[in-house]
Amino acid sequence: MAHSTVFSDALPTKVYRKIVVMMCALLMSLYLLYYLSDLCHPVPSPLRVSGEGSYLAAELEDWRALRRKRLLHRLQAQGGYWPPQLPGHYLRDLRLQFQSFKLNQRGDTAAASSSSAGNPSSTLSFSGDGSRKLPQAIIIGVKKGGTRALLEFVRVHPDVRAVGAEPHFFDRHYDEGLRWYRGLMPKTLDGQITMEKTPSYFVTKEAAARIYAMSKDAKLIVVVRDPVTRAISDYTQTLSKKPDIPSFESLAFKNRTTGLIDTSWSAIQIGIYAKHLENWLLYFPMGQILFVSGERLISDPAGELGKVQDFLGLKRIITDKHFYFNKTKGFPCLKKPEGSSKPHCLGKTKGRTHPNINPEVVQRLRDFYRPFNMKFYQMTGQNFGWDN
Repeated sequence: MAHSTVFSDALPTKVYRKIVVMMCALLMSLYLLYYLSDLCHPVPSPLRVSGEGSYLAAELEDWRALRRKRLLHRLQAQGGYWPPQLPGHYLRDLRLQFQSFKLNQRGDTAAASSSSAGNPSSTLSFSGDGSRKLPQAIIIGVKKGGTRALLEFVRVHPDVRAVGAEPHFFDRHYDEGLRWYRGLMPKTLDGQITMEKTPSYFVTKEAAARIYAMSKDAKLIVVVRDPVTRAISDYTQTLSKKPDIPSFESLAFKNRTTGLIDTSWSAIQIGIYAKHLENWLLYFPMGQILFVSGERLISDPAGELGKVQDFLGLKRIITDKHFYFNKTKGFPCLKKPEGSSKPHCLGKTKGRTHPNINPEVVQRLRDFYRPFNMKFYQMTGQNFGWDN
């Protein structure tokens, strides 16, 4: 009888323990399913199958664009964290788009839309005001000429919307297609101009034909600077990243004794403006290209911006009142905008002190560039004063 009592008392305890274990396992399973569902974010993909057993290309592209958009939104919410499991092509796309999002002052995202699979040259509409359009104006060059300053200055105009990051579409990412490129653009309202700047376009042989294929009416802006000073500035930038590179003099000459200039070095080659301009004039008339002086952009920013606004067909809103000269940096900065605690100047990477270059080397470079400069003056109808 005693044995029976002990057995009857023990049975409920074992059952109770089993129930507790089962409940814990159930709760853990539910939590795991909830966590995984949050990571996956399944996107409805009602893709129809063609007769050959493959997805219709247009619908598949729409689905991919929607997936990229959802991934981008998650990345924005996570502050730019890049999950390591994402495929490489998504990371390349999303990094550039997220960079554009962060640099865009008005908080636009840079994801592509799935609203239309039609003509890639059409506008791309999203919820809310405005739509994404292919750029009507592009700052195509030149490197170390003052393109970042010009972009920051012209963005003050309320009728200009510009991508902060350099898209490098027409030189590096052309295979991505116009839909991808348009997805990087900020939203604009009617009457606003979409702009981007990538200084390497000017020296990229294929860029002119590619931009013409996108829009033969595109307005192009080139910021030029004394090619000798530009070359030294280019070298200074590289030196800041690679302190162990050879001296400027050894890179500039094929043979120092004969004074033969090494035109294969990009720092020298970029400054042969007349050569590069000839390629652009095969596709665009001179009236569609504006040349901004990098020197006058520093000495008279309002004057140069006046020309830019006229060229773009904009009302002259950016004037002297928007600028002040920063003596420490050695170039103009934008005055404090409303709602900001400090003026807006370009970053620490701008205005670096140039290394001392042998005056004889500088003079040989000036002699080398002089005929190219003269031809450039004739082609543009402007004397930039680099040989005075």
